[in-house]
Amino acid sequence: MGVGPSVTVVAGGVGAARLLRGVVRVTDPDLVTAVVNVGDDDILHGLHISPDLDTITYTLAEAIDPTRGWGLRNETWQAMELLRRYAASAGREDLSWFNLGDTDLGTHLYRTSRRLDGGALSEITAEIAAAWGIRAHLLPVSNDPIRTRLVTADGVELTFQEYFVRHHHGVEVCEVSFVGAAVAEPAPGVIDAIGAADVVIIAPSNPIVSIEPVLAVPGVRAAVESRRDSCVAVSPIVGGRALKGPADRLLAELGHEASALGVAGIYRDLAASIVIDSVDTALGPAIEATGMRAVCEPSIMVDIEAATALAAACVGAVR
Repeated sequence: MGVGPSVTVVAGGVGAARLLRGVVRVTDPDLVTAVVNVGDDDILHGLHISPDLDTITYTLAEAIDPTRGWGLRNETWQAMELLRRYAASAGREDLSWFNLGDTDLGTHLYRTSRRLDGGALSEITAEIAAAWGIRAHLLPVSNDPIRTRLVTADGVELTFQEYFVRHHHGVEVCEVSFVGAAVAEPAPGVIDAIGAADVVIIAPSNPIVSIEPVLAVPGVRAAVESRRDSCVAVSPIVGGRALKGPADRLLAELGHEASALGVAGIYRDLAASIVIDSVDTALGPAIEATGMRAVCEPSIMVDIEAATALAAACVGAVR
């Protein structure tokens, strides 16, 4: 049995993965649970893809590609090259806009085959994590399918992967929905992990498309709200900009202020404290006027030391 505070992280992709890398260094990894977004999941090339679960898995396994921030390091792309060749020869649409590395394919093949055998996503995720030697508990928020859909300003509905990968998140969005979330059930252990943790952290993930799909599953938002005094959020917006991805633009397009203060407005009913980067110290009084405690700390996780320091600041904000 480990010693230290138990920590549950409401998690999206890269930002959550980097924070978790620090969390497992400030407390016993056996006491760490990540409740992970599955709204980005899709069936592509006939395979069940779970991007956020895989990014967290590979990051905790120290196997992530450090340049891209996703996929495995030292990856090769021969399968995609062959796919592109077939499509070109047949005059068909090039499906290789969503790249899967040759090694990464093993993960998706295993997940897909286990799903076809009737395995639950939470069981399969645990098996994959165990194979990588990960001691932290990775839980998809639900075993039921949830799919993020975005409507562009031109009225076109896109899957998350079409928006994020195919269009390089470069189109204006006027609406976001989470298909299936309203009827999904939390995966086994999700509500208990939130309720029993000494510290609940809302990771520095995109509030709109990474955190909201988790909270949209019935019972999850209420579980986090019930832990408000023990919950701390981390702003993914630093100096008015997202460090990675379209969070700043999505916030603005959907009527929120693209700042740490705007993020505080979204999370004020969920978390008693919010960690903001030191560059945003001037926003502290306005954030505290919303009823949240502002904790100013360096929040850009440039390396493992910075991630560990940020994780320690999150735990310290509660304890």
